[in-house]
Amino acid sequence: MAAASDTICAVATPPGAGGLGIVRVSGPLAPAICEAMVGQLPEPRYAELANFRDGEGRTIDSGLVLYFPAPRSFTGEHVLELHGHGGAHILRRVMQRVLELGARGAGPGEFSERAFLNDKIDLVQAEAIADLIESGTDAAARAAQRSLQGDFSHKINELKDSLTALRVFVEAAIDFPDEEIDFLAESDVLERTEAAREQLRELLRNARQGCLLRDGIVLAIIGRPNAGKSSLLNALSGQDSAIVTEIPGTTRDVLRESIDLDGIPVHVADTAGIRETDCVIEAEGVRRAREALETADIVLVVEDLTVPEAEHRELDGELTGHATFIRVANKVDIAVVDHAMGEGSRVAISAKTGQGIDELRQRIREAVGAADRSEGTFSARQRHVDALKRAAKHLETGCGEMEQSGSGELLAEELRLAQQALGEITGEMLPDDLLGEIFSSFCIGK
Repeated sequence: MAAASDTICAVATPPGAGGLGIVRVSGPLAPAICEAMVGQLPEPRYAELANFRDGEGRTIDSGLVLYFPAPRSFTGEHVLELHGHGGAHILRRVMQRVLELGARGAGPGEFSERAFLNDKIDLVQAEAIADLIESGTDAAARAAQRSLQGDFSHKINELKDSLTALRVFVEAAIDFPDEEIDFLAESDVLERTEAAREQLRELLRNARQGCLLRDGIVLAIIGRPNAGKSSLLNALSGQDSAIVTEIPGTTRDVLRESIDLDGIPVHVADTAGIRETDCVIEAEGVRRAREALETADIVLVVEDLTVPEAEHRELDGELTGHATFIRVANKVDIAVVDHAMGEGSRVAISAKTGQGIDELRQRIREAVGAADRSEGTFSARQRHVDALKRAAKHLETGCGEMEQSGSGELLAEELRLAQQALGEITGEMLPDDLLGEIFSSFCIGK
């Protein structure tokens, strides 16, 4: 892929008033723009105090100027950064002058895209930049940083190297069919392929964890009125997010809250109590509660231990769909728990006192496959997981063909397709339209 030849610019700091505002420029015109606005190029990679001037020589702002000559810059191009004051008007004037001098406004993620096109970073690292910016938990930020440092890419490249070595051996055996020894039959090719499959399975497990840290899970809390759903939301979030009263039907709409569950972003939907009602407003809340069930990954079914067991079963007909359902027996602080525990199938809690909340958190982690914390987890996206799944399928097919027919040609082809799927992750083999879609999700200025 060819890199762009024009010069781009953007405000690299968030909108609004602040102490610092940065205008970033990348491209061949960056040195000339710097000389026109500042008077001279500063020493590369050293910050210098300067005045930023307009076309008539008047000072727009004063601040620090940084210059990074190609190729030793983030984008691989000449890069200029003007660090001034963070007022919206000042930044507009600085940007206006840069545009007058021949630059154009950058699109979303265009600086990172140029870094990718100039082989400064691969696609996984580029995506990790956006993931780091958008991270909502410490664990997600650490995972994104590991991907940015190349941990994920390194594992992908290691696996590709293993497949390359295997392909070389298999294709060499195909090219010399007249040898007295059947290299494919006598070799450990299947063992080596299985070792690659195990390597891929481990990588897929880690990628799923990384995807979980990035995207989080959707968790819905349902139950009958006054079962303690809103109290449970408050207990999980650690703050009074929901109004709690003794009046049935207090929650009329779906209340949404994002919380940090031991490093996992959890998007919680506290729903209205599900029951038949003549109240139009409450009925609409019940309808939305049922909608929340359809999109949830985890559903906490809250049961009030102070009411008869039969009332709990009235919701059983609602428990359908792809979600994982966890029954939560609430109010253990004031009720007997014998009938509700069901041989450990339920989690007994008191949303009021906090009893059992830690156990519930652990149950949720287990339900999403995150029971064990991994400090080595890297950030990943669903497209990475999908590509790894395809690679795993190709290796599985290749092994099957080799075992059934001894066909090295079919195995070699499946190995090639597996490598291609892995190459899509790092950006070596990726359609341009998909590349544009990926970078369009980035913020402008990065």
